[in-house]
Amino acid sequence: MRDVSCDGTRGVTPYHRSVLPIRHGPRILRLLVGVVGVGLATLAVAALEGFAKVPDASSVYLVAVVATAIAAGTAGAVAAAVASILLYDYLFTQPFHTLTVADPGEWLSLVLLLFVAVTVGQLTALQRRRADVALAREREARALFQVIRALAIRESTDAVLPAIANALVEEAAMDRVWFALGTDDARERVAADSGDGAPPPSAGSFAVLHRTPGPAAAKWTRVRDMPGRRGVATSEDRHYRIRIEAGGATLGSIWALRGRSAGEPDRTATRLLAAAADQVGQALAQDHLALEARQAEIARQSDALKSALLESVSHDLRTPLASIRASAGTLMDPDLDLSPEDARASATSIDREAERLNELVANLLDLGRIEGGALRAANEVLDVEDLVNRVVGHVEQRVADRVVEIEVRGAPAVRGDPVLLEEALLNVVDNAVRHTPRGTRIRVATAAIADEQVRVTVEDSGPGVPADALPRLFEKFYRVPQAGSGSRAGIGIGLAVARGLVEAMDGHVSARPSELGGLAIDIDLRLAQVPAALAAE
Repeated sequence: MRDVSCDGTRGVTPYHRSVLPIRHGPRILRLLVGVVGVGLATLAVAALEGFAKVPDASSVYLVAVVATAIAAGTAGAVAAAVASILLYDYLFTQPFHTLTVADPGEWLSLVLLLFVAVTVGQLTALQRRRADVALAREREARALFQVIRALAIRESTDAVLPAIANALVEEAAMDRVWFALGTDDARERVAADSGDGAPPPSAGSFAVLHRTPGPAAAKWTRVRDMPGRRGVATSEDRHYRIRIEAGGATLGSIWALRGRSAGEPDRTATRLLAAAADQVGQALAQDHLALEARQAEIARQSDALKSALLESVSHDLRTPLASIRASAGTLMDPDLDLSPEDARASATSIDREAERLNELVANLLDLGRIEGGALRAANEVLDVEDLVNRVVGHVEQRVADRVVEIEVRGAPAVRGDPVLLEEALLNVVDNAVRHTPRGTRIRVATAAIADEQVRVTVEDSGPGVPADALPRLFEKFYRVPQAGSGSRAGIGIGLAVARGLVEAMDGHVSARPSELGGLAIDIDLRLAQVPAALAAE
């Protein structure tokens, strides 16, 4: 017997249909059991009364009656009892070979034997029926438990439907079971099938299970099949359909295939199929509600992020625009006689703030490209030393009196996109400059690490960030809370953009406490294999 479990794991071994009691077999087999039992009992009575000289061995027929009751039920037990009395009267009661009984005591013995045989047979058959019902209920409960357990621990309902279909084949005595999901007949699509991969067959008609509220038993009603279904069913097959419903809405159907010779599904199989349809319907409804809840939460978070972005961008845009307007107003004021140095300072301020605006807009555009999957990185050999020097020179106007140390001389070449890598390094270095006080040391260094990678580290001796904030540094719009002063300045997308740009080049970005006492950002890049002659040149 196979060991079937709805979740794909090993579970309790179900009873296979071949081990059901013999009374569920063909009638000829049950009749044969009664005939053989009564015949053997007759031979035993003949031996006991003929050779062992037992005066009355008629009680041996009770064994045949009990055996027939176990195999064929009450009707078989009564028939075996009557046959036993007639045989005993005909073969062993004087006058022999007639159904006449001369001795009234023999009549009393035969009547008592008949009464005892019928009573014992009925009691035995009743106990057997009770045992069969208990066995059927046990199988039904086990199968329903498997269905409920599979749905309870599911990641998704669709993922456990194949296992449930296989369990229903075993426990409901079906040849094939498949789930078709859809809100109506035209939209139903096969979601799971216990078959061998061939399309489910169709037939001229199928039976639909009609369920009514209350204790009334469900009934099968045969209707014509809907047109357009694929496959061809043989004349030996019958189709059965159980609709999957939840909250008054149709979600699909359980379809089953069963041979004509097996007859209609019994009550146990019918209840199991109906319960499975109800449980699957509730699970599908829960999945739908969970999806709606997730979509609502995503929409809520999206609105919150949009609000945060709008507030942050509005603030970051107003500050440079205010500086630009102030400097431009100074240059345009006809009442001010500016010296060349003052005019140059105002122009420099305008240029610096315009560049800041440009970087902000570029980061927002890059973030959109990263999230949209439209970012494509080149695969070129890059000189890390040259890139770092350009980035540091780009931010030197904002460095003020911070000390920037560059330790990248002789760094090996890496593979990546020159534009993306320069922008990523610029965001990381600018983050160190923006969030550290004057007098802070900032160090940019490189080191070769395992797996043919080169690590570029940007670290500082500033206040650093709390340990619990390190994993969230690269989340968009996240700003590290500062004790007594709210969050750090900026809209919180610089490091998120840096991570997206580096990962587009098959690199990796991580944060850790710096050896200088502040924050360290590690950028791991692919090592470029450069021929020795070209490297020397």
